[in-house]
Amino acid sequence: MEHMNILFSGLLDLPWWGYVIAALILTHITIACVTIFLHRCQTHRALDLHAIPSHFFRLWLWLTTGMVTKEWVAVHRKHHAKCDMPDDPHSPQIHGLPSILFGGVIHYVRSSTDKAMIERFGHGTPDDWLESNIYSKHVILGLTLMGAIDILVFGVVPGALILITQIAWIPFWAAGVINGVGHFWGYRSWAVGDWSTNIGPLGLLIGGEELHNNHHAYPTSARLSYKWYEFDIGWLYIRILETLGLAKVKYIAPVPSFGKVRAEVDERLLNSVIVNRYDVLARFSDSLESAISQENSRLSAEAAAALGGVASLFNRDEKTLSDEERARLEKALATSKVLAAMYAMRRDLMSLWGRSLESRDQVVAHLRDWCKRAESSGISPLAEFSNRLRSYA
Repeated sequence: MEHMNILFSGLLDLPWWGYVIAALILTHITIACVTIFLHRCQTHRALDLHAIPSHFFRLWLWLTTGMVTKEWVAVHRKHHAKCDMPDDPHSPQIHGLPSILFGGVIHYVRSSTDKAMIERFGHGTPDDWLESNIYSKHVILGLTLMGAIDILVFGVVPGALILITQIAWIPFWAAGVINGVGHFWGYRSWAVGDWSTNIGPLGLLIGGEELHNNHHAYPTSARLSYKWYEFDIGWLYIRILETLGLAKVKYIAPVPSFGKVRAEVDERLLNSVIVNRYDVLARFSDSLESAISQENSRLSAEAAAALGGVASLFNRDEKTLSDEERARLEKALATSKVLAAMYAMRRDLMSLWGRSLESRDQVVAHLRDWCKRAESSGISPLAEFSNRLRSYA
């Protein structure tokens, strides 16, 4: 019995559920450090942090994960640059969901050894004496110190189990669930050109990172929630830090506003359309569903069946469609001239924010011509959408 007391006795004598709560609190602090410091601040520059929280985040991550800031930032930036393509460090579409879900950390470690990639994508991260001589040089030391602290506070067995939980938490939830499930299953609010999804509306367990499709639509936004039913606890912590003068938010995703329908298509309207482009595409999808409903009422039962479920394919980037989905889409477009016209108009609309080699006046002219063609198309949902487009403020 005395040996058992030694194994389970620490500075804190807790019931079993107390150790579980302690582990959840400690791992949640780590999650907050990853999402606020590594992800939103260092990788995407969505906010600036005061030296006090910045140094605390770096110290805590060194103690609990052993991750080097420059390496983490570089791997994640490469993920955005090569998202769901062969060079993506952790895409379930390339490597398979089980490989990322249960072995995401292996893909991360493999990528972090690419020195040329680290130098290319890891710029702008801390490069002071602490980073060079402590955090990046003595990775195991941090984890060893954390282990000693856990054992001292909680006892040998509970402390060891809590340390293992702390070490495994980020590799599984961040490298596995977010990068794996977050590019494989969930709901999509925005038609970005990759497979990113929102896993759930309540971003509690992983600090808001579950809202992954929102993040890929607006990667430099300090807030990951967008819809009224979404909650980003990481954003709550950032707002608290900002209130205390310990953080400064630089950018959040735009919330569209609407005014009167503009009689003239000008540069101000073009700017509004480009800034709110994902909202524009989402509303275009609503117009498409109206067109499908109208088509169903006039087509034969067999022809209408070809349109079933095709609306969701419109809200996807073409490169993410499987051969079976592409065949379904082509069959639907062949069935309905209205849908074929709307699909072509959607492509033309999306081309607006890719015309980087043209002058501003030329792009405005393209938007003006697009609206004119939409309003004279004879397709009522498309004409109504064009009028809505003209009202973006």
